[in-house]
Amino acid sequence: MKVTDLKPEEYARYYDTYLPLVGNEWTLIEELEISVHSLIRFVQDIPMDKYDYRYAEGKWTIKDILQHLIDTERIFAYRALRFARNDSTELPGFDENLFAATANGAERKLQDLLTELSIVRQSTIMLFKSFNSEDFLKRGIASGNTASVRAIGFIIIGHQKHHLNVFKERYL
Repeated sequence: MKVTDLKPEEYARYYDTYLPLVGNEWTLIEELEISVHSLIRFVQDIPMDKYDYRYAEGKWTIKDILQHLIDTERIFAYRALRFARNDSTELPGFDENLFAATANGAERKLQDLLTELSIVRQSTIMLFKSFNSEDFLKRGIASGNTASVRAIGFIIIGHQKHHLNVFKERYL
């Protein structure tokens, strides 16, 4: 399954900014695997003095953004799990700024963040590999919007690519 297989009713319009960043060359599982390795390689090549840089007052550092990617992926994978298991409970949103303010990402070691990101992604990949074709089409409600399991997988990838673009545009 590829990103172009998604139907508009499978995700909130908000994610129209992320999903076009996901190429149609690879399947969902392949892109989950490839994209995290690409991000890690990119981040490892960033000059050391940039990891704690903020391009404006109150903006996140690169390490804050890595922590944000980890937290967000965990939340989205949990949503996918709940929906795939037919849990019809509406799931709440989360305040990304509150998470960032209390996660202390900027105080962590870069290698620890990259290791954790890799481990979280491996967990996400194994979760998505466990789903069958019917599971991927299942839907639930999170943050007041309907989402399919497969859309959540592609949103995780698009969200990561969005922040990779932010690194390139505002931090380097």
